[in-house]
Amino acid sequence: MVKVWYEPPPGGPRSNLNRGAYYIDSAMTPTFIKKLSKSPPAPIIMGFIGVTAFLCYLPLMSPKNLPSTLSAEHLAAQRAYMRYHNMNPIFGTSSKQARAADPDP
Repeated sequence: MVKVWYEPPPGGPRSNLNRGAYYIDSAMTPTFIKKLSKSPPAPIIMGFIGVTAFLCYLPLMSPKNLPSTLSAEHLAAQRAYMRYHNMNPIFGTSSKQARAADPDP
């Protein structure tokens, strides 16, 4: 029987001899992606969350273009439907505190 000695590639697992282990190590990678990969992750994640939150808030900035499901009449009908079917009876729409605070009968 012949013994075979396995030697892993010099770059570690998931690597080839002629290129890096991941896309970031490629020669065709843009410089801003290389800088982002080497910077601390917290500011990048917080910035991404901030930009995403702003983009999600954009439709709410002009109330005249909101969908009809966000109108006051539709929301009141939705609350009445939820109250009739006793949805969220402990802390939600059907709770005693929510029924007392709701101006609709």
